[in-house]
Amino acid sequence: MSFYIIFLVALALVFDFINGFHDSANSIATVVSTRVLSPGLALIWAAFFNTVAIFVFGLHVAGTIGKGIVQISVIDTNVVFAALVAAIIWNLITWYLGIPSSSSHALIGGLIGAAVVKARSPSVLLWDGIGKTVAFIFISPLLGLVIGLFVGWAVNWIFHKSSPSSVDHIFRKGQLASAALYSLGHGGNDAQKTIGIITSLLFSAGLLGTEFKVPIWVVVACYLSLGLGTMFGGWRIIKTMGQKVAKLRPVDGFCAELGAAVTLFISTSMGVPVSTTHTITGSIMGIGSLKRISAVHWNVAGQLMWAWILTIPCAAAISALAYLVVGHIPV
Repeated sequence: MSFYIIFLVALALVFDFINGFHDSANSIATVVSTRVLSPGLALIWAAFFNTVAIFVFGLHVAGTIGKGIVQISVIDTNVVFAALVAAIIWNLITWYLGIPSSSSHALIGGLIGAAVVKARSPSVLLWDGIGKTVAFIFISPLLGLVIGLFVGWAVNWIFHKSSPSSVDHIFRKGQLASAALYSLGHGGNDAQKTIGIITSLLFSAGLLGTEFKVPIWVVVACYLSLGLGTMFGGWRIIKTMGQKVAKLRPVDGFCAELGAAVTLFISTSMGVPVSTTHTITGSIMGIGSLKRISAVHWNVAGQLMWAWILTIPCAAAISALAYLVVGHIPV
């Protein structure tokens, strides 16, 4: 294994760490905003369940990222470098601005931009995988919204005769479970994106033989990196997710997290690399609108939607520029 490949594996794990750092706010925003857990304890809780997701999910999403977005024959060290650099830069920009954008779509955009520049043609793009991913930019928040609404309606119907204090007491404990499920879903979907990019790198370098098979050390390293990144937290995003989209109570946080968790479990089982950010935001909007439509700050939701739409093309543009800079480096 060459030094350049070792460097790229390390860079991919840095991206995974930043992904956890960037998305940790999504995992803990509701449980912190409802004051069920302190930020420190919430981060430990989320990091643990992000990591143990390794024992829960298969590797369908890793397969989609590794060989379902661009033709694997076009992937080389420079394409992977440009894709990772673009995803990291976009993550840091949006983290600094406090925008909960998608690390997943940044990585996908990075792959697309570098691959098209290398091939000098969009013919290397696999539109089935890209189309499915783009469709879920809209489907995942909508699904989160619908499931969150349904869970919220069911909870309201079951507990409509209970006093507010007893409901609050029940769902302060319940939110620990819902936050754990959401973190499991987050880890199961997001860690696999880095697993896919590292595996495609190793496969293109001829280090895996003729079969696209994920090495176990890659799986372990990616889940640990994501969990470690979660421990450090993206504090700028917590306020946006936990309070700016809609004000939440413990029962609201429970419903939002459960709705998002179900959506992530469904998407991961289908092998779709979705944005956990989009999913939890849609679920929070659903719970907020259950109380009243005006409870959702739709202007904030609109700003987030624009950030989601722009992520893939912006990351692709950054990746294309990065590839042009490093393209002369021998593969």
